[in-house]
Amino acid sequence: MEFTMMKNSRLGEQYLRAEHPSGLKILLYPMPEFSTAYALFGTNYGSVDNCFKTEQDGDFVHVPDGIAHFLEHKLFESEDGDAFTLFAETGADANAYTSFDRTCYLFSCTDRFAESLKALLTFVQSPYFTPQTVQKEQGIIGQEIRMYDDSPGWKVMFGLLECLYQNSPVRVDIAGTEESIAKIDADLLYRCYRTFYSLSNMVLAIAGRFDPEEAMAVIEAQLKPSAPVTIVRAPYDEPDGACMAEKEHRMDVSLPLFYFGYKLPPEEDPRAFLKQQYELEILHDLLAGSSSDFYEEMVQQGLLNSGFGSEVFSGRGFLVSMFGGESRDPRRVRDCFLAAVDKAAREGFPEEDFLSAKNAMYGRMVRGLNDVENAATALLNAEMSGTGLFESLEISAAVTLEDVMARLSSLRRDRMALSLILPKSEEHE
Repeated sequence: MEFTMMKNSRLGEQYLRAEHPSGLKILLYPMPEFSTAYALFGTNYGSVDNCFKTEQDGDFVHVPDGIAHFLEHKLFESEDGDAFTLFAETGADANAYTSFDRTCYLFSCTDRFAESLKALLTFVQSPYFTPQTVQKEQGIIGQEIRMYDDSPGWKVMFGLLECLYQNSPVRVDIAGTEESIAKIDADLLYRCYRTFYSLSNMVLAIAGRFDPEEAMAVIEAQLKPSAPVTIVRAPYDEPDGACMAEKEHRMDVSLPLFYFGYKLPPEEDPRAFLKQQYELEILHDLLAGSSSDFYEEMVQQGLLNSGFGSEVFSGRGFLVSMFGGESRDPRRVRDCFLAAVDKAAREGFPEEDFLSAKNAMYGRMVRGLNDVENAATALLNAEMSGTGLFESLEISAAVTLEDVMARLSSLRRDRMALSLILPKSEEHE
């Protein structure tokens, strides 16, 4: 197995990249000036992957919502006990997460790196599911689902996704529902594991203080034979515009919470998609950042506070430009934002404002490389998105004001929706 040295002359940084014979992508970013190491072992598998087939299987299989998250939980449990006990012995902090389009297992340590890496590679490659353990987990995750159902912040975000998307599985909670996880069994978990946990669908990223040669010795010794799998995800039709303009829920909040946003068609080419996201991030800063006219006016009128923010919410097959916070009059905030978009379309943005926003974004990306966790995460995210870490930096540096103005035209009103969480106290007023 040969490594390629990935270099960036602008930053004077470099990392190692290799593709194991199994298809696993390995990214090693030694940062000897730091005291910790951080490792991520991830698969291109998330909650949106609920209907799929492989070239070997033939027919599509539709699995219950929430199964990727369920599988993440179950992998920590083996016939010999809980994987967390392995990391307790080495002193490492371990965790995992499932998002809409990926699942990652991770640890952070200050010493005994090789032992912790061995533990990570061992438990992720050792599935163990029985009817009894699956049933037990259904109860645990059911409690987690109920907890999120009671979270106004979680509820308002998924309210927006339900408004925007009609058929995309991104509109469904990552953990699924109590009804959907009740349909999960050991056979389905093994089927999903065999499909998505093929090493050809996975990435291992390590950053921080570690010895690359020691890491490779552990990797070579611990990787199990894994045949490449070609995964076909079922296509679905998604209307261009939002499915509904507005949705509201009543919950125990003191001020209304809101999210409004635009459903945008993601570019198919990975580099074009990444550039699209960077253009939107700059656009967010220009339209609604802390120094924008819109934000200053809303604060002066008492309609927004420092909790207001924006996000370019993106992943495989979905892209949303979203803005949210709390306000005594969310609809007024939305209408003022729409007016700001119209004004920008007519008048454009000053070049100096654009350069300030672009440089701020680039600076955040570069500063992230001075943090072990951020560096490893950026490595894995770039690889899974189909670009390299340094390539993504160059793509961001190449964005122009003309690109941002062209992206502004995609913020169409028919693509917009508003999600609200209103106080229960106002329900009968």
